[in-house]
Amino acid sequence: MDKGRHGKARSAQYGSINWPGTLLGGRPQSREDLLFHLRSRSAHELWLVIVDASASTRRHQALTDAKGLLAQLFDDAYRQRARMALLTASGHAPTWQVQGLKAAKGLAGWLAQLGAGGGTPLLAALTEAGHWLAARRKRYPAEQQRLLLITDGRLKAIDGLPAMECPGVLVDIERGPIRLGRAKALALGLNVDYRHIDGL
Repeated sequence: MDKGRHGKARSAQYGSINWPGTLLGGRPQSREDLLFHLRSRSAHELWLVIVDASASTRRHQALTDAKGLLAQLFDDAYRQRARMALLTASGHAPTWQVQGLKAAKGLAGWLAQLGAGGGTPLLAALTEAGHWLAARRKRYPAEQQRLLLITDGRLKAIDGLPAMECPGVLVDIERGPIRLGRAKALALGLNVDYRHIDGL
C-alpha cells in the first residue's frame, strides 16, 4: 500500500495523535504506527463520510459498532476544526446530513438516531459524492479532501463506479458466517484502501 498517497509520509512526528488515521491503518503496535497531526496546515481538511445504513447492516451489530468508529471520527474532526460532509445511503435515495460545514458536536445527536433500513442506494450516493467533490475542488483547490466509506458491500453490481480523486478508506462492516466479500472489490474499484472493522 502506498502510505505516502494517504498522508502517512506527510504526517508530523510529534504533537497530537491523529486517531482516525492511525486506527484506519490497523491497530498500532508501536510508536512508528502512530500518525500525528501537522501543527501548521496550509489548507483545511474536508472529511467526506458516506455511511451505508441499508437493512443488511443491522446484522451482527455491524452498524452499531460502526457508530463507535464514527463517534471517534466526529470528535477528532471537531477538535481539528476539519470540515465535514456526511452522506447516508439508505431507503430509496442518498441523503446529505451536512455538506462542508465545520464539524459540530451536533453530529452526535444524528449518530444516536441513526438506524438501518430499506434498500442500498450506495452507487447513487457514490456518484453524487463524486460530483460534489469535483465541484468543491474547483471552489477550494487547496482543500485536502479525504473519503471514509462505511459499508458491508452487499451490492448486486459495482459497475460504473465514479472516480473520487482523493485518498480514502473503505471500512467493511460485513459480518456473519456467510460473507459475500464484495467490499474488497468495491474498494479496489474506487481506488481506496480496504479495512475490516474487526481489524481496527
